[in-house]
Amino acid sequence: MKLRLFTSAMAFMAAMNMMAADHVIDVKTTKLGAPVQSTMYGIFFEDINYAADGGLYAEMVKNRSFEFPQRLMGWRAYGKFEVRNDGPFERNPHYVRLSYSGHRDKFTGLENEGFFGIATKKGATYRFSVWARCPEGGKSTLEVSFVDNDTMGEDQRFATAKVNVSGKEWKKYTAELKSPVTEPKGALRIFLEGDKATTDVEHVSLFPTDTWKGRENGMRKDLAQALADMHPGVFRFPGGCIVEGTDLESRYQWKNSVGPVENRPLNENRWRYTFGHRFFPDYYQSYGLGFFEFFQLCEDFGCEALPVISCGLSCQFQNPDPTKPGVHVPVDQLDDYIQDALDLVEFANGPVDSKWGKVRADMGHPEPFNLKYLGVGNEQWDYDEQHGGFGPVFTERLKKFSDALRSKYPTLKLIGTTGPNSEGWDFDLLQPRMKELKVDLYDEHYYRNEQWFLSHGLRYDSYDRKGPRVFAGEYACHGRGKKWNHFETSLYEAAHMTGIERNADLVHMATYAPLFAHVEGWQWRPDAIWFDNLRSFKSVSYYVQQMFAMNKGTNVLSLTMQGKPVAGQEGQDGLFASSVFDKQTGEVIIKVVNTSKQSQPLRLNLQGIKGERTAETLTLNWNGSLDDENTLDQPEKIIPQSGKLTVSSGKKNAVLSDNLPAMTFRIYKVKK
Repeated sequence: MKLRLFTSAMAFMAAMNMMAADHVIDVKTTKLGAPVQSTMYGIFFEDINYAADGGLYAEMVKNRSFEFPQRLMGWRAYGKFEVRNDGPFERNPHYVRLSYSGHRDKFTGLENEGFFGIATKKGATYRFSVWARCPEGGKSTLEVSFVDNDTMGEDQRFATAKVNVSGKEWKKYTAELKSPVTEPKGALRIFLEGDKATTDVEHVSLFPTDTWKGRENGMRKDLAQALADMHPGVFRFPGGCIVEGTDLESRYQWKNSVGPVENRPLNENRWRYTFGHRFFPDYYQSYGLGFFEFFQLCEDFGCEALPVISCGLSCQFQNPDPTKPGVHVPVDQLDDYIQDALDLVEFANGPVDSKWGKVRADMGHPEPFNLKYLGVGNEQWDYDEQHGGFGPVFTERLKKFSDALRSKYPTLKLIGTTGPNSEGWDFDLLQPRMKELKVDLYDEHYYRNEQWFLSHGLRYDSYDRKGPRVFAGEYACHGRGKKWNHFETSLYEAAHMTGIERNADLVHMATYAPLFAHVEGWQWRPDAIWFDNLRSFKSVSYYVQQMFAMNKGTNVLSLTMQGKPVAGQEGQDGLFASSVFDKQTGEVIIKVVNTSKQSQPLRLNLQGIKGERTAETLTLNWNGSLDDENTLDQPEKIIPQSGKLTVSSGKKNAVLSDNLPAMTFRIYKVKK
């Protein structure tokens, strides 16, 4: 009997010790907190890492209009040819004249290398198009082929189509090619057949017929689908640093990106030459993916558009002296830039009988895009006396834009910026100025190491609630000495996002950056989505973003441990957590991240919920090494896994007990 009592006492003490070791988290489910904005988790697009041409934009021909400064860059030319500059498109005047070589067995033609190759899939069809004419009259035939120049077989050509050209007038001709093989590194070859008439060719283009939404000037389907699967609330475009340009000439100009694609002028991409160790001299912007297409994608995804425009400052990193002539636009000469901003709103929202509304309508979209947000400038900043003494370089420009835009479009929400840093003299200088200028939101950027993310769980808890709202516009955890995609840094991003969610009354938007990277053409990493010409994979960081976006709920719920936010504080053993309620589904959604190297026992007190029930879980954890990551060959090595847990009935409220594994992000969803 004594032994039995002793054993029972030991069991009771063990149970009590286990309970004492639990991390008790209280979730108040009865009082709804701040609304979670529909724009909270989104995507930020910048044409870096071949994100547009050679990436999301499905055009397969490089330098399709022969407008690169080296006119035939990306091409090989054969026989008798000539590059001319009096073509049919005013802003793309160059074309190639193909003439009979003088011998039937001496071919004249062109061959395009594409973006790291012309890649075709077995059984897929591709739409070839070209603007062409016979300048001296008559008829000609162009043989268009997919070729494998490394083949050991008898014929390099593995798919061929004929294009018959006639007459002196420029016309658009099309043909379809179906690939019988999968070829990752092919080329596109065009021969002028035999002794046919001299033929001019311009805007040589090749698209898969199976683009996103089947559009002719379309997006690569798998990459656009990956964006849709993120369920973004906001889409910031077109950058980033390309908005500023290395100089004013190379800045992104939205008016050049609309209208017929054949007449959209080439723009130099500032990322082609920025990094000497990742140098891509053939990286330009065709503007085929332009503002119209960006707005279309926002409609497709059901998210808000957030275009960003130049404020007349070129990149301040590369041009630190704002007084240097010709580098930045003087404040008293901003009228054209401000008019560009006003015209952009008219393009997006104006009636079809307005100048720019008509441009939108002529492109096939008479209905307005209902633009609500506009960003002015990217990572601009002011100077104090200790750092140049140049004064309010950015904010004096921002005020001019703000005055003009608010006068004409008073409901438009304007986004300013606090520069490139998350703290420091420039951030401290700009943050109060954003309040003085009464911007609706300001854009914060932070690419920081592991320790920063782990130590800034309370970043937004102490922010001034009377100022503008916050847009966390670019952020990613860059490993110290390991600046590439891997599981550990993605987990710390999840930890940080619980602080964003907890402060949803303040933070209205958040977008990871950068978005895309070609495995053969990257300049910056880590990135959310990686791809080659045939395949793609989603990084662990992508899945972190998706998990938050698909479980963002409608209202914040109070979640505390011993009365404190769960934000990696002392005594919380590396735990970060937040909670929301979803009015549409009636679910309490709790997100917990364990950043420690040990499992952590949890006891979630669901105050306001009684009775047993089942919780759905979604778990992201490591699989062997903290450096592990998804790859093209193992695209689903680390992906969220679904599960279930029992919610027990406690004395006062329902209780969810769990032992959260080391280095794990888990979402719990409980029906209320």
